[in-house]
Amino acid sequence: MLTERQRQILSAIVDDYIRSAEPVGSRSISKRGNVGFSPATIRNEMSDLEEMGFLEQPHTSAGRIPSHKGYRYYVDHLMTYAENQEFQEVDLIKRFFADKMQEMERIIQQVAMILSNLTSYTSIVMGPEMLGTTMKHLQIVPLNERTAVAIIVTNTGQVENKTVTIPEGIPMSEIEKFVNILNARLQNVPLLHFKSKLYSEIAAEMSSYVSGYEELLGMIDVVMNKDEEERIFLGGTTNMLTQPEFKDVDKVKSILDLLGEAPRLIQLFEGTAGAGGIQVRIGSENKMEAVNDCSLITASYSMDGQLLGTIGILGPTRMDYARVIRLLDYLSKDMTKLMGRWYK
Repeated sequence: MLTERQRQILSAIVDDYIRSAEPVGSRSISKRGNVGFSPATIRNEMSDLEEMGFLEQPHTSAGRIPSHKGYRYYVDHLMTYAENQEFQEVDLIKRFFADKMQEMERIIQQVAMILSNLTSYTSIVMGPEMLGTTMKHLQIVPLNERTAVAIIVTNTGQVENKTVTIPEGIPMSEIEKFVNILNARLQNVPLLHFKSKLYSEIAAEMSSYVSGYEELLGMIDVVMNKDEEERIFLGGTTNMLTQPEFKDVDKVKSILDLLGEAPRLIQLFEGTAGAGGIQVRIGSENKMEAVNDCSLITASYSMDGQLLGTIGILGPTRMDYARVIRLLDYLSKDMTKLMGRWYK
């Protein structure tokens, strides 16, 4: 447990570092009107906070910066909201959602752009059914010898129709056996894990019962890849380049590579949807090494209790947590209201 004085000093350091991106010294903290401690007292407390792992000292003569543990304590215990904070930004979101006649895809893309513009971070919006959705039934209906329609029904009742090319020389009887095995083995499997199970658990069985199974697996693979890419919307992808923490080209490249790969992005969000409310992952709490110096804040939107999608903000650990959390809270609630109007 931190003392009240330590809490005040830690909060002041996090606030100053978020604004300046520069290590914070005891003298600058002592000049804040709401602190009221001498520089010597603050230096002693900063040393104790560093020993406890809440602060780090990047250089011998420099001030301190928050550690991942310090940010976590700040988010969980110290962060506050001003009553009128970001009023104009929230008002902008409300005005945008007042127009319910826009196409859903354009709405989601606009949401990503609005968030990235307001925060100067990278926004990631998972469209309906990206997380937590399972396959209920798959059907392939031939249109001619080389073309068919793949019909995918999910547990949310959504029906997807996709045109696919039938591999040359494979009769419809083999396709039917292929589809029957998929429906028997992959029903209720989350779409997130569909392809991995397809290749790790189903491929060997297919080789014994279905001729041309490798080509058919490739056909389904194309269908699922398209599904992922169509439902991920990014805003401010290059915003990381403007953050002083990411002057290292290799560090930024690994983040940009991640943002360009739909399957890895979905894995990054895994586990955030079912938890409900606002979720904050700081630094190494993220499962992927590429974003170990970043924080990811997410919120879900739903309809009638059924998850439809997730909104996320990815930025440096020196993130304005209170502002981002408040914006995401408003935005996810408005998305939930809009989805209800749209689907009903």
